[in-house]
Amino acid sequence: MPFLDHLEELRWRLFKVALALGGGFVLGFVLLSTKSIDLLNYLQRPLQAVITEQLVYTSPTDPFNVVLSASFGLGFLIALPVVCYQIWAFMSPALYQTEKRVVLPVMFGATLLFVAGVALAFYVVLPVTLKFLVGFQTQAFTPMLEVRRYFAFVFGMCLAFGAAFELPIVMLALTAFGLVTPIMLAKWRRHALVGCMALSAIITPGDAITALIMMTIPLYFLYEGGIVLSRVVYRKKLRSQQIGSEAIA
Repeated sequence: MPFLDHLEELRWRLFKVALALGGGFVLGFVLLSTKSIDLLNYLQRPLQAVITEQLVYTSPTDPFNVVLSASFGLGFLIALPVVCYQIWAFMSPALYQTEKRVVLPVMFGATLLFVAGVALAFYVVLPVTLKFLVGFQTQAFTPMLEVRRYFAFVFGMCLAFGAAFELPIVMLALTAFGLVTPIMLAKWRRHALVGCMALSAIITPGDAITALIMMTIPLYFLYEGGIVLSRVVYRKKLRSQQIGSEAIA
């Protein structure tokens, strides 16, 4: 296809993605507003295991803003199949058959890792972190948590863990593009450990030591898993180059 035709196709793909995201947001807002999905109460479960008091708000707009933020997240999940299909439909004509066989498992693996990161944050890290933070110095202070701050804390931590769990996919992509090799990644293990701690300190709340530790450990194991994936990709690249050289000879 000519270059302008590619741009035209990209424009329509992006329009369909935006339409799907908009429709998903509206549907998510309707579901949350009518309480068809009790998502907000479900997200309070880690806190309810620590304190019995309800969340409070200090501004009349806080409940609406929380529902609005949750609607964006839910709308993205609703629109995700359409978004993935549009990306795939735009890229697939330019891929070889062997590349197509790799892209789909990688996309599925990336989704699975993101969900695993969010699940670890919500079901494991959040309860432990909240128990430590809310239970700290309770004899001197009475906890009165705001709706907006609590949900910002939950959303931020879940998204941070989900994004951090994409590390093996990033390492695989860097190897596929020839920017790194498994030998380089193996030599950088000590630096990677320090980097995992630094990244965990940046994307987790600064005062939540438990969250930092509980992110650093799986993040480093994911780095080791990324080295394994890098070796697989690197060997396939070398094998393809060898076959190509033999064919030319």
